[in-house]
Amino acid sequence: MKSKIASLMSSILLSSIIFISCSKSNSNKSSNTPPASNTVTMANMAFSPANITVSVGTKVTWNNTDNMTHTVTADDNSFDSGNIGSGSSFSRTFTVAGTYPYHCTIHPNMIGKVMVQ
Repeated sequence: MKSKIASLMSSILLSSIIFISCSKSNSNKSSNTPPASNTVTMANMAFSPANITVSVGTKVTWNNTDNMTHTVTADDNSFDSGNIGSGSSFSRTFTVAGTYPYHCTIHPNMIGKVMVQ
């Protein structure tokens, strides 16, 4: 009886070690990491996410899923989307590192920030 219990315990221990080893090796693969999103959604009178960090050369796209028109306008006026109707989008590629605060000119309470590294 003792040998059956010992054999069963050895099998359980070995299975646990194999399972943990496989889990650890899979969790370290960089391909399992989802890519950072470069999309901002305009919905419910807000930019989501309000702040986004991207690398130099990244194109950021704003999608208007709200039922009203919005803009994406840099606080320093370095870029301006013009009116973006419901269901439309605007994209801009950021080629210089820095922080770019922006707002909707129609709804000034809508604010966001793109941080380019």
